[in-house]
Amino acid sequence: MDKSKVIKEELTECELVVMKVIWDSEEELSIQEVTERVNGQYKKEWKIQTVSAFLGHIVQKGYLSMERKGRRFFYRALVSEGIYRERVISKSIEFWSGGRTDIYLASLLKQRTFSEEEKQKIRSLIDELDW
Repeated sequence: MDKSKVIKEELTECELVVMKVIWDSEEELSIQEVTERVNGQYKKEWKIQTVSAFLGHIVQKGYLSMERKGRRFFYRALVSEGIYRERVISKSIEFWSGGRTDIYLASLLKQRTFSEEEKQKIRSLIDELDW
């Protein structure tokens, strides 16, 4: 996957669900497989036509490639989940805290309680920052 790929359009919430199924797969998926996984994992009742429409939009936005093999089309991510996540988080930090990561992180940390193991992992991550 090309890290330099420029993402122009955001994914809608429904497109993101479809994309997450594809990101979670180690292999390219057919529309039937995407539909089954979306409905099973996310408790949707989407028909193949609905998923097909979302897949078409995602392909047009440049996140997926579509390849025909025989009578079926298969979909593969062109933009990695990590790259998309980093972009969304970066935009969120900019929007909600004026680019101040400390304010954003403090807000995130106040949202829930953490186990001692999670606290230790967070401390270790902070300690490992390349200053």
